Amino acid sequence: MFPGLLCLGLTLLGALQAQAQRSTPDLLPAPPLLRVPLQPDFQDDQFQGKWYVLGLGGNAVKRERGQFTMYTTTYDLLEDQSYNVTSTLLRDGRCVHWIRTFVPSFRPGQFNLGNIKSYPGLQSYAVRVAATDYTRYAIVFFKKTFNNEEYFKTTLYGRSKELTPALKENFVRFAKSLGLTDDHILFPVPIDQCIDED
Repeated sequence: MFPGLLCLGLTLLGALQAQAQRSTPDLLPAPPLLRVPLQPDFQDDQFQGKWYVLGLGGNAVKRERGQFTMYTTTYDLLEDQSYNVTSTLLRDGRCVHWIRTFVPSFRPGQFNLGNIKSYPGLQSYAVRVAATDYTRYAIVFFKKTFNNEEYFKTTLYGRSKELTPALKENFVRFAKSLGLTDDHILFPVPIDQCIDED
């Protein structure tokens, strides 16, 4: 009887381990920060202002069956060349504002999250403006280490809600150059609630 119980116990243990592995997604490896392009001659004053999130890709992003709604991110330039960054989202019928500070790094157009110690488990958080024309679009790369796991995402910003075919194609090409697949790229549905308020 003992060998039968041992066998059953080992089988259950194996099933639980397999289930645990399935519940933890295999993250695509994050590219080294230096491999991500950086906007030449970055102009922090021209980059500030309101951006609509037109596209999103990342190693923890998954296309869902439901719709993902558009949100905005506003960069307010401070005297010390940091940005006060406010994202405005519609969640459960309410407008939600998420505020953080991006502090300049050693290269123009690259930033670190300010006050990182107030985010438990967050070990590093870097932001890099990969490309922008300041008036129509921007592609921004984010990389963080949280509880010893590396996450990265890239965001396509637009000054308007319009996603042109050329912008979409360029963003998909950029996201795939980071190792992302179509399953890791999504394009939010435009909305009016919350995001058009100033």
